[in-house]
Amino acid sequence: MVNKCISIAGKLLPVIFFMGLSLSSFSQSAPAEIHGSFQIDGQYYIPDSVISAPEVDEKFLLNSFGDLVFTKGNFKAGLRYETYQNVLLGYDKRFTGSGIASRYAEYNNDFLSITVGNFYEQFGSGLILRSYWEPTLGYDNSIDGVRVKVKPYSGISIKGLIGRQRYYFKTGEGIVRGVDAEVSWNDLIKKFNESKTHITTGFGFVSKFQKDDDPVYILPENVAAYSGRLDVTRGKVTVNAEYAYKYNDPSSLNNYSYKFGDAALLKATYSQKGLGVFLAAKRIDNMNFRSERNANLNDLMINYLPALTKYHIYSLATIYPYATQPNGEMGYEGEVNYTIKKGTRIGGEYGTNIIVNVSGANALSTKPVDGKDLYESDWGKTGKEVYYKEFSVELSRKFSPKYKMSLVYINQTYNKDKVQFQGSTQYGIIYDNIVVADMTYKLNPKNALRLELQTLQTKQDYKSWMAGLLEYSYSPHWFVAVSDQYNYGNSKPDLRVHYFNFYVGYTKNSSRISLSYGRQREGLFCVGGVCRQVPASNGLAVSVSTSF
Repeated sequence: MVNKCISIAGKLLPVIFFMGLSLSSFSQSAPAEIHGSFQIDGQYYIPDSVISAPEVDEKFLLNSFGDLVFTKGNFKAGLRYETYQNVLLGYDKRFTGSGIASRYAEYNNDFLSITVGNFYEQFGSGLILRSYWEPTLGYDNSIDGVRVKVKPYSGISIKGLIGRQRYYFKTGEGIVRGVDAEVSWNDLIKKFNESKTHITTGFGFVSKFQKDDDPVYILPENVAAYSGRLDVTRGKVTVNAEYAYKYNDPSSLNNYSYKFGDAALLKATYSQKGLGVFLAAKRIDNMNFRSERNANLNDLMINYLPALTKYHIYSLATIYPYATQPNGEMGYEGEVNYTIKKGTRIGGEYGTNIIVNVSGANALSTKPVDGKDLYESDWGKTGKEVYYKEFSVELSRKFSPKYKMSLVYINQTYNKDKVQFQGSTQYGIIYDNIVVADMTYKLNPKNALRLELQTLQTKQDYKSWMAGLLEYSYSPHWFVAVSDQYNYGNSKPDLRVHYFNFYVGYTKNSSRISLSYGRQREGLFCVGGVCRQVPASNGLAVSVSTSF
């Protein structure tokens, strides 16, 4: 224990030293500030053979972290301490023990910014580089190294970086190098300053190095990728386009194909009072890009490939979430958000909001070829195999100062074999219809009741479900809720299970404490097309968070 404390202290000393230097080096007029956040998530597990919830030897598991950020003038330093005692079910077991997962020091002025240590960065839409932290996924691909940003002229920004990616409490073997340049033409050229059209262009380049020690394949040790992007805004319309190209990068996840990879992403938005329109399309081919070629799951990903699907907040709508397929897909999404004016017959006294969303993804159109490429794809043609399709309509209306209601209809087509179990033929394609009614009634300014009713109808997989939630909130501190998901349509009578849950929470300012007890169904949990598998569980969960 003493040795562990000494080790932690030794890692803290560089950050403390930098903080001390900052206090003595910067002008007294710049106030020193310390901000931070803390979170503790723990669960006591109860074995439950009905839902195949495993027995946990430790009985109680815990994930926790604390973030501290020190700023004074142009200087900033920070660290994040994480502890897993032991890691919660559903997270990778390589999150073991405790340690400083992130530490950095940064200096900024109008011309130059330098960061040493762990940092997060994104080039454009992330098609060739995006590092970020998402604790709910157990995802952190921060880069541990050096980053430099320069703004030589108004409208021009250049950034370069080099380092290794976080790999649990270590770093990966591969070295990531990158440079990105962006030009805002309206800021750079004076005569464009007053133009109604705003144009920004960007170019990014990323390469990785990993030694070739494979006894069978001759593998490239340096793999490069580049991208170009264009953003145009005029009045109420914005268009974003980006194309990325990656040189051959054979790995276990693409069956050691030496084919190049590329990705294209096009987005357009239109916005005015009462109306918003969003359109997007993408094409991805062989764009798995990791700093270690044989890493899998969510490990050591350099880039980010968006899912282009609607984000759902209702439980039954998340039973079949879409995970981006980096080896190849054609995707699209369109959404119209329209508010019918208040005071009209349809709009009512307070107005009615309508959101219509269509999204989906198909396979690429490919054919096998001889040689190391393994296949070739038709760039402009969509494959026949459907991975995912969804159509949804949401109506929201406030009927009185006390009562409001939302009605949601969702139709999904989900290729479970492809999205969750590649190579499997067990599940096939799932077709479902989901209906949700979400009602809130304010008893008075501080007390409110919310009732949520859901149903999912399908003839495939685990068949049909129904769900309900009743929540009472006492503003601004307390809430109490009870919910149930019931798999009443399961073809096996002994698996027609209720997933009951009880919740209570207390919030004060930026602090929150919550307790929950009940069952968790097995499935995928996804954020933006990146997913982790969640096992079935039963037990008492506690969450504590605060920030300052």
